Amino acid sequence: MKRQLLAAGFVVFCAIPAFADRPVTDEEQAKLTALLAAQGCQGGRYYVDDGIFEIDNATCADNHKYDFKYSPDYKMLDKDFER
Repeated sequence: MKRQLLAAGFVVFCAIPAFADRPVTDEEQAKLTALLAAQGCQGGRYYVDDGIFEIDNATCADNHKYDFKYSPDYKMLDKDFER
């Protein structure tokens, strides 16, 4: 029984990194940068989290910062005002 629990714990531990953030590729960043520019925004931190593109702290034409989320097919899912 102890071996089964230990094995199950090991499997769970090994699976955790699969959900970690990853940097965007150059191609992904180019597409996301163009989408931000269409919104009048630029900059920010680009990454992928659980398959969703995220851009934190992009500065927009209104001089405010926003966080964006895009689907894997580059459709905007969310735009949040960053306080």
